[in-house]
Order: sequence, then structure tokens, then C-alpha cells
Amino acid sequence: MTLWQTALFLLCVALASCAQSLSGFAFALILLGLAGLFELAPLADLANVATVLALVNAQVALRRAGKTLDVPAFRDLSIGGLVGIVGGIVLLDWLGNSVILGLRLLLGLTVVACAIIVLLDAAALRQRSSAASFRLWGAASGLLTGLFSAGGPPLVYHLYRQPMEPRTVRDTLVATLAASSFVRLLVVLFSGQFSLNALKMCLLALPVVFTLSWWLERYPPGWSRPAMLKLICFLLLLTGAGLIVPALLQIAG
Repeated sequence: MTLWQTALFLLCVALASCAQSLSGFAFALILLGLAGLFELAPLADLANVATVLALVNAQVALRRAGKTLDVPAFRDLSIGGLVGIVGGIVLLDWLGNSVILGLRLLLGLTVVACAIIVLLDAAALRQRSSAASFRLWGAASGLLTGLFSAGGPPLVYHLYRQPMEPRTVRDTLVATLAASSFVRLLVVLFSGQFSLNALKMCLLALPVVFTLSWWLERYPPGWSRPAMLKLICFLLLLTGAGLIVPALLQIAG
């Protein structure tokens, strides 16, 4: 990457880190969306970079999780996620660069879907969903994690509708996404799909992620949660549109 591209990449990392630390999700969506929009690296490399950096962010965010983690929900979501992750990675490897335009369009739609899901603010359920339901949504999240390391949308929709405390939802969301990222990283490493370029990008971005995550966990801003979520969703919508529109124009042309 050129000096300008490096600066732009680190800015994308900083925005994604802030969003993840404040809301518990959206790190990979924002990083892949913005970095993909500016075509800073191949989509597969960006997905691998997002996997590693999301793990670092989660490690800082979960240091004081304690009793706020919903262990049964985390377990069931992770069980379902294992199947989806493997399927997503296999699908990404099979598709390869031959349909990169379609993958970029799918990523844009995923980003927009996540923003719409959060903005709709679906009504909370009166009763907790079944274990099978948690596993099904975990599998859907795992598929997106395997493809893009962006399994947030299904989890956000499912968890924010459960009768849980906001802190419990956030920490369970962060822990589940971290577990998915760890599994994805192992599969990618053992299958030889982690490139040297992705490693260099990770080393470049790690200080930014660690510093911002630590700072925001120690000194959280006094924003209201609705205002913060609306700001993140606006960024997601803008990013998704920036991915979808060029892809559609190329397909139409």
C-alpha cells in the first residue's frame, strides 16, 4: 500500500474499533465496508485482517465481563456458528476472484441489512427463545463470519430481542463474535489462506485497535445508546451504499 492508502486503512481501523467498543458489534462490517469501498486490499485479505483485529478488540472489551456474560446463549450460538463458519470459508474459497463483484455486492447488502436491523429496533420478546433458535441464528452468523468475518447482523437481531440486560447483550455479543473469529482464524491458518499481506496489515493496525479499545473501555463517552447506535448505523448505510452502487453499475454496464 502507498502512504495515502496506509493512512486511509488506519482511519478505517480506528472507526471500526470505536464502533465495536461502544456497541459490541460492527467492527468487521465497518472495516470491510470502508476498506472494500476504497479497494485497499483483496476482500479475502481484509476478512482475515478483520478476524485478527476483532479478537484483539474483544480481549480488551471482555476483561471485566464477569457475570454479565449469558453462558447458555454463548454456548448455543457458538455451537451453531461452528457449522456456518466452515461452510462460509469453503464457499469463499470456491468462489475465489471469479465472482469478486458479486461478493462485493453481497458484502454491501450485508452492511445495509445490519444497519436496517438495528434501526428498526425490533420489539423485545416476552419469553427467551429456545436453544434451537439460538443455534440456528448462530449458524447464520457463522456463514457470514466464514465469508467476510462479519457475522454481526444475525446476532444483533436475535440478541437485542431477548429479555436480557443491555450489558449482558453486549458482552454476549462480543464473546460470541470473538469465539467465531478465533475458529475462523484457526481454519484459515491451517488451510494456508492467510497471506503475508494480511499479516503485514494486522501488525500495522494492532497498536491502533489496542489503544482505542483500551481508552474507550476505560473512558467511555457520555453518549446515549440510541444516539450512538444511530451514528453507527448511518456510517454502515453510507458504507453499504458505497459498495452496492458501484457494483450494480458495473453489472449493468
